[in-house]
Amino acid sequence: MPDLSLRQRALNYLARREYTRDELYRKLLPYAEESDSLEDLLADFKARDWLSEQRFVEQVVHARSGRYGSRYIAHELREKGVADELIAQALPQLKENDLETARTIWAKKFGKLPEDAKERAKQMRFLQSRGFGLDVIGKLLNGSDR
Repeated sequence: MPDLSLRQRALNYLARREYTRDELYRKLLPYAEESDSLEDLLADFKARDWLSEQRFVEQVVHARSGRYGSRYIAHELREKGVADELIAQALPQLKENDLETARTIWAKKFGKLPEDAKERAKQMRFLQSRGFGLDVIGKLLNGSDR
């Protein structure tokens, strides 16, 4: 297989899924001969709207919203290098569905309210690991969400 140009390699990555600028930069850096050419390439892709953090945020939110809470998704977006403004725009929509998502995940995993403190702590830890806040977990486990 012949060596791919930096541009072709970037297009191949973007054909599979959306990337943030930081992610794509890190993926392409080992193949770049000059960092300036990589910066120019990413600027060109952004100008052509081939590289869009907004689309990346939408993709992650869509893919994760049924299985994770707003905190988990926001943390993942920060880790990928998404700007705080874009995360702030996505959070209200995510928080709006947190309780329903938590209820669905909880029902699938546990299905019944905890009978003792040990079981309650286990369920709380599980829901926290999925990115739900204590306010949502409290409503769910106290049965006051209905």
